[in-house]
Amino acid sequence: MCLTYDGPAMDEGAADSLTLAKWRRLSGGAVGRWLFGRIVSLRAPYFATIAPRFLELRPGLCRVSMRKRRRVENHLGTVHALAMGNLVELAAGMVTEVTIPAAMRWIPRGMTIEYLKKALTGVTATARLDKPDWGGAENTGVLVSVHDAGGVEVVRAVVTMYVSPRAGARAQASSAMP
Repeated sequence: MCLTYDGPAMDEGAADSLTLAKWRRLSGGAVGRWLFGRIVSLRAPYFATIAPRFLELRPGLCRVSMRKRRRVENHLGTVHALAMGNLVELAAGMVTEVTIPAAMRWIPRGMTIEYLKKALTGVTATARLDKPDWGGAENTGVLVSVHDAGGVEVVRAVVTMYVSPRAGARAQASSAMP
């Protein structure tokens, strides 16, 4: 399966997300991007274990990295496979959050992940979600590729997200019917 993306850019207005608004406010400098990663980690504390550094976030795309340091290493001195899995899930979740309409919600349902090579350096995950139309509840695959500092792909994954209307959105839609 190829995880490269050559399609058109997603419409920046595709999602009306508080997360995206916060990113846009903070992403102008290194300190703001660091702070954004801390805020995300406070909301979902497990992600703090990889100390994520967000590089880019917009509808259809999330790029987030983690440094290679002792805390994320395995017994071989390389980046631990599950630390990279954590990074994959974070990137997939964030791209989903800023891509789906505000009236929708998401939750991970599963992940297929391939560990292709040892990661000897810090790594960057790129998650892509190219889906312009959102209807009812459905499973959607988010493609994620992780590269080392030399540009070598070390992990390839598809995270299945269950996307559905928010409970309040269903109630509003049904009460609006004649």
